[in-house]
Amino acid sequence: MRTTLIVGNWKMNKTASEAVSFVHELVGKLPMSPTVEFVIAPPFTALESVRTVLGPSSRIGLSAQNLHWEQQGAFTGEISGPMLRDLGCTYVILGHSERRTLFGERDVDIHKKVRAALANQLRPILCIGESLNEREAGRTDAIVIGQVTAGLAGLTALEVATVTLAYEPVWAIGTGRAATTEQAVAVHQAIRACIAASWNKDTAEGLRILYGGSVTPQNAESLLTAPDIDGALVGGACLKTESFATIALAALKKHTD
Repeated sequence: MRTTLIVGNWKMNKTASEAVSFVHELVGKLPMSPTVEFVIAPPFTALESVRTVLGPSSRIGLSAQNLHWEQQGAFTGEISGPMLRDLGCTYVILGHSERRTLFGERDVDIHKKVRAALANQLRPILCIGESLNEREAGRTDAIVIGQVTAGLAGLTALEVATVTLAYEPVWAIGTGRAATTEQAVAVHQAIRACIAASWNKDTAEGLRILYGGSVTPQNAESLLTAPDIDGALVGGACLKTESFATIALAALKKHTD
C-alpha cells in the first residue's frame, strides 16, 4: 500500500515568529506513524524558522510553495531550487491553481519548474484541476489529463516516480465546496490510467495522488480512506493545529481499519 501523504499548504499566512509558535504546538499533536507522512509548506519567509524548530531528525517534512526554474540570476522576487535545498526543503508545490489563475502560470512554465525541482533533488507536488465551467461542460478528464501530461512531459519513469500529483478542482479551493469522494476517486483513477498508459503500470501503481480542495476535519475520513486517494493537500484547515491533527488521525484509519 502506498504511504499516505498529508501536506499543509500555509499559503500567505503566518509570520516567522507566528510559525515558530505554531510548529511547537503542532509537533505534539500529529500522530507519528510509518504509514503516514506529514509535510508542511510555510511561506518563504518562515522556512528557516520552521526548519530550526523541526530540527534535523524531525519526521515532519518541509516544503516550499513555489520555485523559479533557473538556478540563479536577475529574477527579482523569485526563489531557486538551490536556495530551497539549502533551507532544508525536500518538497515543493508547483502549479497550484492560485499560481495558474492569479499569476498566469502556464503548463510550459510549470513543466520547467518540475524539471528544475528534480534537478535540485526536490520532490515536486504537481497540482492539477479543472474549473467549474470545465466540469459542467464534461471536460474534467481532458483538462486534468492535459495538465498531467504537460507537467510530466519527457520525464522518465524513474523521474515520474518521485513526483506527487495533487488533484485540486479549482471550484473547490477555498470555497468550502469539496468534491464528493466519488468525484475525486473517479478523477484519481483516470490520472492513474493515464500514467500507466504513458509510462507503465508499476509507475502508476506506485504514484501518490492527493486530493486538495476544501479538505476539512468533517470530510477528511471519507476522502482519505477511499481507494486511489493517497493523501491530501490541505489549505485553510492546516492553519489550526486541532483541525490539521484531526485530518492526520483520519489518514491513519486507511491503514488501521
